[in-house]
Amino acid sequence: MSRLYWRIHLALLGSLVVFALVAAVLWHTRGGPAEHGHSLGAMLGVLLLLAATLGVLAFPLVRYLVRRLERLQRGAEALAAGDLAARVEVEGDDEVARLAVSFNRAAARIEQLVGAHKLLLAQASHELRTPLTRIRLALDLVKEIDPARRRGLEADIAELDHLIEEILLASRLDTLAEPAREEIDLLALVAEEAARYGIDVDGEPVHVRGDARLLRRLVRNLIDNALRHGSAPVRVRLRVRATSAELTVADAGPAIADTERERLFEPFYRRGNTEGHGLGLSLVRQIARRHGGEARYANLEGGGAGFMVTVPTAARSVG
Repeated sequence: MSRLYWRIHLALLGSLVVFALVAAVLWHTRGGPAEHGHSLGAMLGVLLLLAATLGVLAFPLVRYLVRRLERLQRGAEALAAGDLAARVEVEGDDEVARLAVSFNRAAARIEQLVGAHKLLLAQASHELRTPLTRIRLALDLVKEIDPARRRGLEADIAELDHLIEEILLASRLDTLAEPAREEIDLLALVAEEAARYGIDVDGEPVHVRGDARLLRRLVRNLIDNALRHGSAPVRVRLRVRATSAELTVADAGPAIADTERERLFEPFYRRGNTEGHGLGLSLVRQIARRHGGEARYANLEGGGAGFMVTVPTAARSVG
C-alpha cells in the first residue's frame, strides 16, 4: 500500500484517538463518572474501542480514495512519458472524479493538438514532393547547363528530398504501433550499412529484437552525421555488454562542448554558423528509444567526437 494511504489512515485514527481523550477528560471534569457510576478508565476504554472500530470501518473508504488517486498518478506519469492516449477511469461523483474528468479532457486536447500538428507536417511534406519531382524532371530536360552546376543542383534536390523523407518518418514514429519485434543480426545489419560508405566495422556478433528498417535508418543517420559534421576517418564499433548492444560511431573531429551535447539531439539544431544537423540525430534517439534503448554523446579516449546507441539484446545475444 502507498505511503499516502497510511498517512490518511493514521491521521484519521489519530484524530479519533484525540477525540476520545478529549471526550473522556470533559466527561471526568463535569462529574460524569460520579453521576453515572463509571470510572474514567472504563469510559476511556469505551471511547478508544469506538475510535478503533471507526478506524477499521474507515479502512475501505480510505483505500478506495487512495486507489483513485494512484490511478490519476499513473495516468499523469504515462502522459508525461509520451503516451498521449493515456486516460484514467472516472469513478464516483466527488472532487477526485471531477479531477479525473479534467485530466481526461486535458489529455484529449493535447493528443488532438499534437495529432493535428503531425498531420499538417506530414501533409506539407507530401505536398513538397510534387514540386520537387517537377524540378528534378525539368533539370533532366535542360541540356545546356554547366556540369558542375548540374551536380550542385542535383545535390540540393537530393538533400531536400532526404529532409522531406526524415520529416515524414518523424511524423510517423510517434503514431506507429510498437516496432516489429523480429530477431535481427545487428552486426550484419551495421556492416552492410557501413559498407555503403566504404567503412569497416569493428564489431562483435549480437542479436536484438526490433524493426530492421528503422535500425538501418539509425545506423545511416549516425554515419551521415559523422561524415557531414566530423572529420575522417569515421570509425564504427559494435560491442556486447551485459544485456545490451552498444553501437558507437566516431570521427576525428573536435569534441563537442558539454553544454551542447544534449542539444545536438534537438531537431534542426545549429552550432554557431555551421550547417544545421537537421533531423538526423533526433531520429536516432527516437528510434533507439522505441527499441527500449538510448542515444547519447560518447566521451572518446584520445579525442574526437562520437555518438553511442544502446539497445537491449535478444535472448540469444552472442554467437
